[in-house]
Amino acid sequence: MFRLATLPDISERELVGQCLGELVVDRRAAQRTLYDRYKRAMYSTAYRITNDPDHAHDVLQDAFVEVFRSLDKFAFRSTLGAWIKTIVVRQAIRKQQLEGRFETIDETRHDQPAALPDTMTGAELDAAIRSLPNGARTIFLLVEVEGYMHHEVATMLGVSEGTSKSQVSYAKKLLRQRLS
Repeated sequence: MFRLATLPDISERELVGQCLGELVVDRRAAQRTLYDRYKRAMYSTAYRITNDPDHAHDVLQDAFVEVFRSLDKFAFRSTLGAWIKTIVVRQAIRKQQLEGRFETIDETRHDQPAALPDTMTGAELDAAIRSLPNGARTIFLLVEVEGYMHHEVATMLGVSEGTSKSQVSYAKKLLRQRLS
């Protein structure tokens, strides 16, 4: 079986240039390198948002199709990974909305920080986060894990900034309950 060579020791700028290059063989090897370099982190992001391995794989595929179609528009104002992650997040949100799996819950704000038990494992915390309702989980992950600002999340999801804030508060309240 023929395996396409990758270009592991290449800078982001060179990688993008080769992905956009004229020689098909070089372009394919560069695209494979780009995919291999970012697939694990982007799958993890997609999975955390969709909470479903099949949906996460679909999101990853759709996102990389968009990455390769839009790569000529990448202007190096951020890292390549940050740009790709934005595409993955938007694809994951779109997938959630198309599946009717994204809902927000009307809940009053609870701004108390979540106190976590000292003996908690990462797996227990991950399971608790995955058990959150889809809308609250997605917004919680975007704000608290991915570092987006509430106004950015509101724009991405087409909700108000207040809804974004209340969903994070609601997610924290549920996590406190589930982890205590």
